[in-house]
Amino acid sequence: MTLIIYSWEMVDNYPFHLFNGFPNLYGFSGLDRRSVEREEPNWKKKLLNDPNTRFVLNWRSKSLISEPTLGYPSAVKLKSEEIPPNLEVTDQYVFLGQKNALWYVGIDISSVDEFELNRELPENSSFRDLREVGAILDRFDACILSYCRAIFYWQQNNKFCGICGSKTAISKAGHQINCKEITCRKPVFPRTDPAVIMLVYDDDRILLGRQSIWKKGMYSTLAGFLEPGETLEEAVAREVFEEANIEVEDVSYHSSQPWPFPASIMLGFYAKARSTEIRRNDEEVEDVQWFTRGEVSQFSKLGKSLPRKDSIARCLIESWLRNDY
Repeated sequence: MTLIIYSWEMVDNYPFHLFNGFPNLYGFSGLDRRSVEREEPNWKKKLLNDPNTRFVLNWRSKSLISEPTLGYPSAVKLKSEEIPPNLEVTDQYVFLGQKNALWYVGIDISSVDEFELNRELPENSSFRDLREVGAILDRFDACILSYCRAIFYWQQNNKFCGICGSKTAISKAGHQINCKEITCRKPVFPRTDPAVIMLVYDDDRILLGRQSIWKKGMYSTLAGFLEPGETLEEAVAREVFEEANIEVEDVSYHSSQPWPFPASIMLGFYAKARSTEIRRNDEEVEDVQWFTRGEVSQFSKLGKSLPRKDSIARCLIESWLRNDY
């Protein structure tokens, strides 16, 4: 069955046709965000009383996860009556959207102390860092939890107006913040920081680097934030040159990935090397090397590892290994 939402063709409720390949995690949820509903002033009261509403909880940037003895972890999605009374009082919320006749709402309960929190949690559940479980969650669960995490991080960091310093208030179902000062009323919208991440190749080898804070032996693609007045292609070239002194050409876009750790969108590229002699920037990376296809395929035997499976970096590398780029 083919579903049309906002003129998106949905396949099995996921808009996979938008991506030529296997889509990155934390995106392509198939969620209808229903942005028009955000304008409804009584949306919260309406959805609290709707039996088709499901709530996901966020606590200090962690997500409530069910971990059964058998089976895979999943996001805990509570009905209104299942939310413990002491966890309901909050002004931090976000209306996420609708899928398969169910409404989804995120609630941030970071103000609840840890002792009180643990007394009220559903059986076999706990608050986990999304990065610990994201790769083994259902795609939809990973998407809505990353969505919540990003919005609540933004809300937590905008409690005061950046113009006049007054307190702010949440509006538009969690998607807008307004200064309370009547002479200011500055609106603020959710922020996403764009970052480029690129796989540089030279015939049958690729350029990978590592930072000292990463686990021992892990190598990944180079990456960096976009600067003002800079195109994405320029950012790719600048970052590679800054970190490895390698010049690139033929920069081509591959895919993107929401990365709410804390608030980025990763924009993936491939780039062909114009020069190959590495001069590492010690302040940027601990090591940078060229690796052949055979070496990357044998990383585990070499005492090395690739980036996490839920990352676009891993996707770029595996696509290159398959010659699918």
